[in-house]
Amino acid sequence: MDYRIRTDLALEARESFPDDDVEIKGVTLTEDFDKENNIRITTVEILDEAGAKAMGKSMGTYITIEAPELNNSSEDYHKPVSEHIKRSLRRLAGDLYKEEILVVGLGNREVTPDALGPQVVDNLFVTRHLIREYGDEFKEKNHLGNISAISPGVMAQTGMETVEIIKGIIKETNPKLIIVIDALASRSINRLNTTVQLTDAGISPGSGVGNNRKALNEETLGIRVIAVGVPTVVDAGTIVADTLTKYMESTGFNEEDIFKFISEVNSSQMYNMFVTPKNIDELVKQISFTISEALNTCFFSSATA
Repeated sequence: MDYRIRTDLALEARESFPDDDVEIKGVTLTEDFDKENNIRITTVEILDEAGAKAMGKSMGTYITIEAPELNNSSEDYHKPVSEHIKRSLRRLAGDLYKEEILVVGLGNREVTPDALGPQVVDNLFVTRHLIREYGDEFKEKNHLGNISAISPGVMAQTGMETVEIIKGIIKETNPKLIIVIDALASRSINRLNTTVQLTDAGISPGSGVGNNRKALNEETLGIRVIAVGVPTVVDAGTIVADTLTKYMESTGFNEEDIFKFISEVNSSQMYNMFVTPKNIDELVKQISFTISEALNTCFFSSATA
């Protein structure tokens, strides 16, 4: 049953179909499992408009890295997660990872669940200014990537759409690839702060909390865009719907009655409410380091790969 549950994860959109084995035209799904580190990598490819319509997502490749222990403080666990993020980035970027790259940290750093993007940017090793100062010889000698970064804030802080800010930067600095970092919304509590999604389909800032701004993608910006996101919030309606559905099914309510009841509860009581873990400050800090480390190592030349 569909209660209009909000999720930014293509994997969860795929899981929403009643039968996991059902074939969706225009959509492929492949899985890989790192048994040693208990990390699952799932790739959903939306190949055409029919697939995009069925999934409610843009065409493109969506790589989901599920790491159940990502929300703990073990450095030994964060390292393999970072390595999987790096590999997925290179897969999506192709040879563009060697070119000029702009990293954009979306979100409001004053709101912790939305501060992932700015915190990742804070931890990045930016190099564009060094290369401009010391030249390509310095870059090659030190095996550096050409990286610039910005945290543009949100529209309420700047009065500008993020896409307007980024277009101005593109015009002046001419990057060949943009990597956008943002917090997402999940439909599963278990995926909060333990899942990383990477996609070459771009992103709509604020979509996770129903505050859609203009999309950041190749169509709007004119260059390749890779989005990296971690779900930090879950729609309160999701929790209510899942809990009540299980209870009502076990007590004999039929599907029509359940749908009607859940829809009424969500529309009247749960509009625009989101839940995040109580230790979100620590979790966002940890995960931002993991992602920034993946980005920093990804951009090194092949001599250090």
